[in-house]
Amino acid sequence: MSNAADTPSLLSLILFTPLAGALVLLFVGSRQVDLIRWIANATAALGFLVSLPLWFLYDSTNPDWQFVEQMEWIPSIGAQYFLGVDGFSVLLILLTTMMGVIAVLSSWNAIQTRVKEYYIFLLMLQTGMIGAFVALDFLLFFLFWEVMLVPMYFLIGIWGSDNRLYSAIKFFLFTLVGSVIMLLGILAVYFYHQDVTGVYTFDITQFHELNIPYDLQWWIFLAFFLGFAVKVPMFPFHTWLPDAHTDAPTAGSVILAAVLLKMGTYGFIRFSLPILPEATQAFVPAVVLLSIIGIVYGALVAMAQRDWKRLVAYSSVSHMGMVMLGMFALTPVGITGSIVQQLNHGISTGALFLLVGVVYERRHTRMIAEYGGLSKIMPVYAAIFLIMTMSSIGLPTLNGFIGEVLILQGIFVVSKTWAFFAASGIVLGAAYMLWLYQRTMFGTVDNPKNENLPDVSLREFATFAPLLLLAVWIGLYPKPFLDRLETSVDKVMMRVNADYTPRFAVAAEGDADATEGAIAVVESAAGPIRGGAR
Repeated sequence: MSNAADTPSLLSLILFTPLAGALVLLFVGSRQVDLIRWIANATAALGFLVSLPLWFLYDSTNPDWQFVEQMEWIPSIGAQYFLGVDGFSVLLILLTTMMGVIAVLSSWNAIQTRVKEYYIFLLMLQTGMIGAFVALDFLLFFLFWEVMLVPMYFLIGIWGSDNRLYSAIKFFLFTLVGSVIMLLGILAVYFYHQDVTGVYTFDITQFHELNIPYDLQWWIFLAFFLGFAVKVPMFPFHTWLPDAHTDAPTAGSVILAAVLLKMGTYGFIRFSLPILPEATQAFVPAVVLLSIIGIVYGALVAMAQRDWKRLVAYSSVSHMGMVMLGMFALTPVGITGSIVQQLNHGISTGALFLLVGVVYERRHTRMIAEYGGLSKIMPVYAAIFLIMTMSSIGLPTLNGFIGEVLILQGIFVVSKTWAFFAASGIVLGAAYMLWLYQRTMFGTVDNPKNENLPDVSLREFATFAPLLLLAVWIGLYPKPFLDRLETSVDKVMMRVNADYTPRFAVAAEGDADATEGAIAVVESAAGPIRGGAR
């Protein structure tokens, strides 16, 4: 394992910065609303700034866990305070801290009641999400996994819209049931490791080295699947998502779409695939079937929605089905595309929920029929909406295209039928998103309530600016992101696909010149290898 000596506690700093801000807010009077907002925004901005060194200091050529922090936590049961990151978690942490800044800033005018409590819950949620991405101790991971439930429950239940209590309870119960079943799977791995080694530990890195019998793998995979599939969410475990999105405040929907849904896919890649490789391969047909149903069903239901927010929510069901399909193709390029598309979904769908929030603050309605001709009144808003719509449907030169192409390439070599259904989801996605844009932005301004709507303010534009920048950057030059994923994907492939030999294993042989030659040879053949031809 690699530990950056010059940044020995970087992950802890990133992890606890939002929580420190929440603690500061506890001592601020509830009536000092402006001060509360400034402290929350400053904390979120600081949280992003302290996470930025991960981008520059992470060594993409090193397959080991990096920035490792390890100390005793509950020694009697083998639990540790054990943190570390790879390329996948680095990108997700940066996405989380960036979306945290955007979510907090977008709430400036939207939240007028219980402002102090709102920002405390939002910052607590930030710590929970980061903790799940950095934890290398399974019990610590589960702790952060559960911590996320409480703030989101209150964000929906207190600051949500009409059916907020129903949606909050539904979200909580769905996730809690999946989490309890997942905990049984964690304990099964924990006790099996003790049976084999005589050591009680929740060390995820040691679990990655286990060779669990297939019969036990099957049951553990099922337990993990129920926990992670609810979070993704996969069909038919998705029913909580449209309600939660619809009734959550704008910032809650943004965080839910951009980060919380990625907890499920992160769980599959971090735990299910490397710890349970044989069971993963056995479950491929079932997962693929559910993913394909989710892709097509989510897109068709999105097309029928009259509520702007529910349409975007169902689009997430379709997009996350595509992510799962790419992952369970079990090819390097498919898994890489799956991870890239998770980032893209966070960027584009997070922006789409922000866009809904902008008009909702002005009109207090999400009904699509209430709008029309907004491009004449809000031209900057219409331009941002157009760019993020094209990002969502995968227009070349924007980020969505890169993820979709990688996923299609990864699954095409496995099954042309899977690729057909994936492509159909892309076509349907273009249909409902363009139809939404046509109904809201074009035409005449028939509703007099829309005639004097103000365009995007400077503060609102600031929430969109980083998302627009990333959409173009990833679309035109995805290499920095792909480079950071190579060794992480290789480690997973070593476990789940025995026919694949990763680059860093080849590069380990010979002297420096031979190493460079081996890398060059493998890189020149990256197309067929990454396509799963081996």
